[in-house]
Formats: sequence, C-alpha cells, structure tokens
Amino acid sequence: MTDPSKVIHVRNVGHEISENDLLQLFQPFGVITKLVMLRAKNQVDFATMALIQMQDIPTAVNALQFYANVQPSIRGRNVYVQFSSHQELTTMDQNTQGRGDEPNRILLVTIHHMLYPITVDVLHQVFSPHGFVEKIVTFQKSAGFQALIQYQSRQNAVVARTALQGRNIYDGCCQLDIQFSNLDELQVNYNNERSRDFTNPNLPTEQKGRSSQPGYGEAGGMYGLQAAGRGVAFPQMANAAAIATAFGGGLPPGISGTNERCTVLVSNLNPDRIDEDKLFNLFSIYGNIVRIKLLRNKPDHALIQMGDGFQAELAVHFLKGALIFGKQLEVNFSKHPNITQGAETHEYVNSNLNRFNRNAAKNYRYCCSPTKMIHLSTLPLEITEEEIVSHLEEHGTILNTKLFEMNGKKQALVMFETEEQATEALVCKHATSLAGSIIRISFSQLQSI
Repeated sequence: MTDPSKVIHVRNVGHEISENDLLQLFQPFGVITKLVMLRAKNQVDFATMALIQMQDIPTAVNALQFYANVQPSIRGRNVYVQFSSHQELTTMDQNTQGRGDEPNRILLVTIHHMLYPITVDVLHQVFSPHGFVEKIVTFQKSAGFQALIQYQSRQNAVVARTALQGRNIYDGCCQLDIQFSNLDELQVNYNNERSRDFTNPNLPTEQKGRSSQPGYGEAGGMYGLQAAGRGVAFPQMANAAAIATAFGGGLPPGISGTNERCTVLVSNLNPDRIDEDKLFNLFSIYGNIVRIKLLRNKPDHALIQMGDGFQAELAVHFLKGALIFGKQLEVNFSKHPNITQGAETHEYVNSNLNRFNRNAAKNYRYCCSPTKMIHLSTLPLEITEEEIVSHLEEHGTILNTKLFEMNGKKQALVMFETEEQATEALVCKHATSLAGSIIRISFSQLQSI
C-alpha cells in the first residue's frame, strides 16, 4: 500500500487521451500544479502512464476516494488511479519545442485550466515586468493552449520562469506551466492578437483566412477565437472560452457551432403532465433559458428561447427523440428568431436557476443525451440515501444509489431502470427542496455506480 501523496499515478492512458482530458478528470477536485505524461514508445498501442500533482494531499485523497467508487473513464477507455510513490514531481513534461531546465531566452508556456481567453496582450502584461519581451507567438497543440515568449536576454527568461512557474493568470484558473524552449529565434510574420514582434511594429496584421504562425503549432484551433486553418469559429464570443475549455478546443460530434437560431420548437409533449417549469428544468441543462411559451392552439407544442444559438443547437442535438411522460419528443429549430414577451410567456432570463451564469465550462462539459443515471448536488450534509430514494422513487425503479462527499459538499448518484424514468425525476425534482436544501439535478455520463 502506498502512503497518501499529492501525486496521483494514472495507468492505461491511451494514445488518444490528451493532457486536457486528464485535467478535466481531476480539476473538479482542486488545483493541479503539474502533469507529466510518459509514453511507452516500444509498446504496440502506445499505452501511457501519467503523473498528476494536486495542490495538496487532502485534494488528492478526495479524488482517489471518489474514483474508488466510480470507475474513471476517458474517451471510452477505463483508466486506473492510485497514489504515486513520489511525494513531489520534479520532472518537467518534455515537449518537441521545450528543453526543460536548460536556460534559454525563449520560454515555452502551456496554460492549463483556461477559462478565459488569453491573447498576446495578456501574456505581455504578465511577462514584461521581468524583462524586455521581444516576441510572442501563441498556438494550439495537443497539450493545450501554448505560447512562445522571447526575451531580450537569457537572464530575463530565467527570472520570469522562476517568478511565474505554477502561478495563475486569473484567480483559480489559467495556470502557467513554463519550460525553456530549444528554439533560437522566433519568426513572427504578423502583429495581431495571436502573435507580436515588439521590435517591429510595422508588420501587417495578417492575411485573412491564414493561420498566424504555421510551423509552431497546429493551424487555427485557438480555443474558438479565430476561424483560420482547422479551428472552429463560435459566433457566441461571450462563451467561446468556456466552450473551448469544456470540449478541449473542438466540439462534440454532430455539433457545428455555427447555428445562430436561439428558439427551438418542441412537439409531441404530454399536455396533461408538462408545464413551463418542467421544460425549463430539462432544457436548462444545455443553456440558459430566456422564455418559454406553451402553444394554446397546439397543446402538445412549446417554444423555448435559449440564451444563444450554440446552446439551442446543443438542446436540439441531445434532446431530439428523448422520452418523457410516455411521449417521444420532437425538437427542432423554430422559424421564429425569438419569443415575443406576453401574457402567455413565462420569463426565465433573470432566473437564478439558469445553470450557465456560473461555471459555464463545467456545465457545457456535462451536456449529454438523457441517461439512466442522475447526479444530485447541493445536498444537505446530513442527508441519507434513504431520504434521497424516498424523494425520487415515485418516478420509477431505482436500481442503485451512491452518496459521497466532494470538496466538503454532499452529492449523490442515482441509477434508474430507464432513461425515461431518470428524465422524469430530473424535470420534476430539479430545484425542489430536500431536507431544507434546494437540490440541483443533472444527467450523469457514468455507466455504473
């Protein structure tokens, strides 16, 4: 048995699993200070192990206690976690453009847990206090969002790395992982939000449609902030960083990210059992709700206006064909751009139950089609599994439950016999009171408890 450590050893990490995937697995438990992936190159399937260093031992203990009861899985592959024999990581993750600890005037910077857009101007503000920054190039690679920072002198780079390694640009996110690069000189062709030569202010801003610095990283893909190369351009710029963080810079299969229609038409509802609040509970899993209107001349139809086109696309994609109250839903984009406010509309734009006003990246990551498993949070600390079952059992057969604690807060997983039963429990019991607390319910993507 290995003694508890803030370093977690992860096994069976396939070649298809990225650093961002591992970060998403452990970031809910606390701050990750280092991540090292070690490739077994001689093996046929390129299996990998990873070492993840949490901020402290209690955070690592919480993560392993949770995954002792819930099998962690990434991209369909089960991974296995245990405490590492290392109490502290000293090995830097090596990169084709990084040499690790050998000083150089060019720094390779990887930004983890990126919840806000990072531009050249932001990076310059962070790094310029430690010396004259000559050039900055940003790009997207499998390790995440990265930047190359070229100082005037090697000593400036050493000072900056010592002062900034492991620090956050913003409170609780955008963590800096800094190595020395093996490049001797950065080539900058354009001065824009992705690259800048501070010694040559007369460079053009960029030829439209071309990626800024091909050769340093994968073309485009800069967290949805430009449409060059293979990148995805999100029209909803306010949510671009959260969307990119949630989906690793890409999008779920079947989602274009280009839809601008915010209103969806839902049909084949059960008019005897559905109402606006139940529709809100279901559709708010995929985005903020502005208003809902049940059509009186077609009582099995409703219009739902989402916060933006991307959220509407998620709702249409994940809820089309969902079963609820004995009916299979039809969900399509409406020809109406919005719902006119009136006596027959229910307003939700200012509702504090809209999920995406806070922790948007986390909520985007949880988007999925209805499942048999629901996740309950904001539970009272003294709650019991029996009370949870009593609160939900009217909606169907409960096969299993699991009550656990994460970051000092009680949460639960409840497995129903069918997706329809789980969906009914969610739409009827989300935002209801249980033992004095207003509970939150969402679908879980876990297959078993």
